[in-house]
Amino acid sequence: MFIMDTEKLTAYLQQENMRLCDYALAQELEAGTGDRQELRDRMAQTLAVMERSVEKARKEPVHSVSGLTGGNACLYEAYRQTGKSVLGDTASLAAAMALSCSELNASMQCIVACPTAGSCGIVPAVLLSCAETRSLDRERVIDGLFTASAVGILIGSRATLAGAEGGCQAECGSAAAMGAAAVVEMLGGTPDMAFHAAAMALKNVLGLTCDPVAGLVEIPCIKRNASGAVNALLSADLALAGMKSYIPFDEVVDAMYAIGRAMPSEVRETAKGGLAVTPTGQRMREEAEASKGRERDRTEVVKKDLQNGH
Repeated sequence: MFIMDTEKLTAYLQQENMRLCDYALAQELEAGTGDRQELRDRMAQTLAVMERSVEKARKEPVHSVSGLTGGNACLYEAYRQTGKSVLGDTASLAAAMALSCSELNASMQCIVACPTAGSCGIVPAVLLSCAETRSLDRERVIDGLFTASAVGILIGSRATLAGAEGGCQAECGSAAAMGAAAVVEMLGGTPDMAFHAAAMALKNVLGLTCDPVAGLVEIPCIKRNASGAVNALLSADLALAGMKSYIPFDEVVDAMYAIGRAMPSEVRETAKGGLAVTPTGQRMREEAEASKGRERDRTEVVKKDLQNGH
């Protein structure tokens, strides 16, 4: 059974000389969901989807179904290639990758919800940017995905991963925590360091609302993924430098959940508060609804033509 108390889990991992990724894999083996190679092969398939999603929208503009967003991953990638980014190679690459994943999600293309579709860009961007700039092999990235999954299990079991229940802190915050912990282990850090990184990443966004314009996972969600990726990398860096979170990981997760429950429903994915109800947000909602209406009308025309044999 998965140890849900991270203090006890850290002590167990230290005693057994195990990494968090090894523990996550061992738990899957114990659950009987496959043998070691089958589990790693499945995670490799997940990674393959991530690899495609961090690339596509950086190479060519991808626009959302609503027409409200698109092309920013390509725009930022072009800027990044000039060498002028203030973020440096890894962080700027992570931001571009996160934008790409999120734009693909908004255009209804294939992504990995990790832990949610709205936060899908953070974990892939963080792991794959580090792998590229640090020349890490694919097996190391697969290990990182197991580490990230362990942190996601702990947050989901102790609190929530849903924006409708805990705001964006529960989605992008959890994804940043998962990514931060994964990077720490990928770069040789201990499980204790990984949990400190996860705690810092989540602390950085406590109170972050979920206020999607027009009720769509686009504005501000896409750019929040880029921000979340940079947050994860910073938190991992701080932990690898030896810095610790004064508030333990479990307590940070509990605080996130309490804050989420205290949030009014208007800022928990209902699009009834925050940015969604600003004048510009309202105008964009009207534009999205008009676009949806026009698309519906076109669909009806096509249906009628087909019925009439045209």
